[in-house]
Amino acid sequence: MQPDFIFTIAILIFSVVIHEVSHGYAANYLGDPTARLAGRLTVNPIKHLDMMGSIIIPAVLILTGAGFIFGWAKPVPYNPYNLRRGGKWAEAIVAGAGPSSNFLVAIIFGLLMRFGIMFGFATVPFIQIASIIVFVNIMLGVFNLMPIYPLDGSKVLAGILPYDAGQFYRKFQSLISRYGLIAMFGFIFIFILILGPIFVKLVSLIFAIITGIPFF
Repeated sequence: MQPDFIFTIAILIFSVVIHEVSHGYAANYLGDPTARLAGRLTVNPIKHLDMMGSIIIPAVLILTGAGFIFGWAKPVPYNPYNLRRGGKWAEAIVAGAGPSSNFLVAIIFGLLMRFGIMFGFATVPFIQIASIIVFVNIMLGVFNLMPIYPLDGSKVLAGILPYDAGQFYRKFQSLISRYGLIAMFGFIFIFILILGPIFVKLVSLIFAIITGIPFF
């Protein structure tokens, strides 16, 4: 097994863990202790891993040379009725906290790469590992912000839409949720076949903007 494969899976796992923990901390800050009481405000990956989303699908994407990677962990539970702060934006804030954490990680390591190369103190191994960290976190951030159920983007969109439009969109999400795994795998199949190339170009563009170097 190649080191790049191991590093990428390990980075993905910790990135999705940070993503989910951020949801929990945002909900806890806004008044809902559900995630904290469930013991999910921890970076211990065992508490968060989803075998299909955290291991199998990412491994298949890497081994088949898909050119991109994404995954997910077990969703952190929260009760929207406990969100006493944030008003109508509360659910959108909780949903957006996950992708925001991934973009923050990408920006931190991207700037370390940029300035490390600029001032000559970045080593080749660091640049290689940091590149994977930046690319994986950008992919997670962009992927999860797509306004498609059950991704975070659907909850963000529902939270920022005017009331009537938001209610209509929530009903639409509820309809899709009835099909569960069928809908999810159908979306993944369509995404890989149709949206994959566009997704990779967008992620590569953001990577270049943050780090100052092209990914490909």
